[in-house]
Amino acid sequence: MIGNITPHMPEKLTACLRPGAPGLLLTAGADGYATSAFTWIVALDTGRARFAVDEGGSTLANLQRSGQASLQVIGQGDISFLVKGRARQLKPKLDGAAPYVIQLWEMEVVGAKNQSWPGVETNALAYEWPAEQREAMLAMEHAVYREMREAKA
Repeated sequence: MIGNITPHMPEKLTACLRPGAPGLLLTAGADGYATSAFTWIVALDTGRARFAVDEGGSTLANLQRSGQASLQVIGQGDISFLVKGRARQLKPKLDGAAPYVIQLWEMEVVGAKNQSWPGVETNALAYEWPAEQREAMLAMEHAVYREMREAKA
């Protein structure tokens, strides 16, 4: 561990991500500027995380070009981490996300930076679905998390 950076995700972060959680996927564009996209994240272990990527956007183009990604995770309590690594596509389409075309990517973690402040607690990043879509979107979200955990590498 170098300061607040570890070569793998700490166990408390891995435990937060194991069932699945929303986060931000950060990539760099060809012009060098950062891009961010909301995503779903699942940790398989302290060295591997999976995330979802919408087809056709600049985030996907950035990943295809460089394979570099960072995941910003903000959870309940003192969970505030920036995870970086090399990513590769696992599936071109998550079945659980239909009718949307969302890809499954896996990151080999090369570093996790603890960004929490002593004594400061955060609220988890969460999706608030419109009432008329809530049940269907929650069912889709649970199906996506399950598929992300169970997909073969």
